[in-house]
Amino acid sequence: MAVVRSVQEKYMKEALKQAKKAYALGEVPIGCVIVHEGRIIGRGYNRRNTDKNTLAHAEITAINKASRRIGDWRLEECTLYVTLEPCQMCAGAIVQARIPEAVIGCMNPKAGCAGSILNILEMPQFNHQVCVTRGVLEEECSSLLKLFFTELRRRNKAEKNSHSAI
Repeated sequence: MAVVRSVQEKYMKEALKQAKKAYALGEVPIGCVIVHEGRIIGRGYNRRNTDKNTLAHAEITAINKASRRIGDWRLEECTLYVTLEPCQMCAGAIVQARIPEAVIGCMNPKAGCAGSILNILEMPQFNHQVCVTRGVLEEECSSLLKLFFTELRRRNKAEKNSHSAI
């Protein structure tokens, strides 16, 4: 079990590197990697504001890159690692891509659809279910998000104060 956990942590650290790219852009720091046969074949990070695109989530980008790399929309022998629990769109895309396993850093009680609000990944009503592991490098994933939102609130407050001073 320790070997499995160390492999999961190795790839979650790679997903965290992607999240830090989003952070550097001022985006919500969410990162994702997709692994096939021990190699990362898809990487993504949140770019919604940068690209002005609702679909520019970390998971969607990583799925698109992995599908191009494999040459198929089915990612049946892959594992997806993501720093924050997927939203409904991304959870649906993971199911649609037939990804058999997802490893999640921290949960998202306000918008998560892998167990928090809904559990799209493990719904028996769908023709495909995803085996989910939660809480891998949870503290690191959560800390990055908390830091981002603390800074965002501080910036927003400063901006509001500068406008009211005018």
